[in-house]
Amino acid sequence: MNILVIGGGGREHAIIKKLKANKAVSTVYALPGNGGIAADAVCVAIGATEIDKIVEFAAGHAIDYAVVAPDDPLVLGCVDRLKEKGIPCFGPNAKAAMIEGSKAFSKELMKKYGIPTAKYEIFTELSKALEYLKTAPVPTVVKADGLALGKGVIIAQTREEAEQAVTDMMANAKFGASGSTVVIEEFLTGPEVSVLAFTDGKTVKPMVSSMDHKRIGDGDTGLNTGGMGTVAPNPYYTEALAKRCMEEIFLPTVNAMNREGRSFQGCLYFGLMLTADGPKVIEYNCRFGDPETQVVLPLLESDLLTVMQACTNGTLSETEVKFSNKHACCVVTASGGYPESYQKGFPITMTEEAQKNTFVAGAKLENGRLYTSGGRVTGTTAVADSLAEAVAEAYRLADGVKFEKACRRSDIGQRALAAGK
Repeated sequence: MNILVIGGGGREHAIIKKLKANKAVSTVYALPGNGGIAADAVCVAIGATEIDKIVEFAAGHAIDYAVVAPDDPLVLGCVDRLKEKGIPCFGPNAKAAMIEGSKAFSKELMKKYGIPTAKYEIFTELSKALEYLKTAPVPTVVKADGLALGKGVIIAQTREEAEQAVTDMMANAKFGASGSTVVIEEFLTGPEVSVLAFTDGKTVKPMVSSMDHKRIGDGDTGLNTGGMGTVAPNPYYTEALAKRCMEEIFLPTVNAMNREGRSFQGCLYFGLMLTADGPKVIEYNCRFGDPETQVVLPLLESDLLTVMQACTNGTLSETEVKFSNKHACCVVTASGGYPESYQKGFPITMTEEAQKNTFVAGAKLENGRLYTSGGRVTGTTAVADSLAEAVAEAYRLADGVKFEKACRRSDIGQRALAAGK
């Protein structure tokens, strides 16, 4: 089989490595891929949002199955266009991808169908948003409505910070058109949990839970990032909570999307907060999370391609989705200065052992050498019988990844270890 994977980050590298485990897979094409992915797939310099070129490439290369991984092409209708050409895809169509493409849409969906989430208000005018903030409780959460590379959420500790965030989004276009509408919502407290779920629009089969580490600095300090590391499973997410989430959140969400004529097939990501009042949805994503994928998929014992095809074909209820009982930890190595300005082009060296266990996110290949080309450069994952062993091994392996001005958090998994005691 010829497989096409759209995207070029660590998440896509993890997906590609898992897909290659299926012996029926002969060639994997990555559009655009990256320098590290080139070791596992044929990388083609077509951007993930160049939909016309993607469709043209797929039609000309006998693609048997496509995986559209990032949010942008999903929202832009990449799956719709590929299916028009007769190419089966993993991922939601544009109508279903709106669950991530518009935070205002997702909040209104939850309100309409009684799915637990934070209280909120939606604004399209700056003056009205600023007026609301004069009496809004703080801390408060300000979200750009559209896609913003995972950075369009500001947790404002003071009223002044909230006003600045709203002004940056709505007046200064910090996130472009994505911030023309903002959602201001109540600040929830409690442990956060990421749950990715396979769904064919009827059946929901959750993957193992995970815990992301969004802040750049140790102790969850500093600016929000795309994610500096993850562990799985999340110790806060008990069997009882999983059952409750299935009944109150997962199935109701899929059923709500069906009733709205937006049947969702693919990976539906639930960002949850375990509050004193029970689990609530912080956000939905219409795709695999990054770097959650880098700890979740290494624990998947079932064949990924088979499960993905079941989501596409509507046969998920008949398909086994099994995860191991082990633990995984992913440590991200980033460019110094990320998530703000940082230098690129530093040569990367990896020990052979580190390379086998590392997913490459931001690197280019030149004359047979890898060079840094992004903020998050690599994610190194270890699987072990206990979380403590997985964390220690992930750091040991990550020490084998080196480049100038590299930085990483030193406390990935510590919160989870403390919770598990």
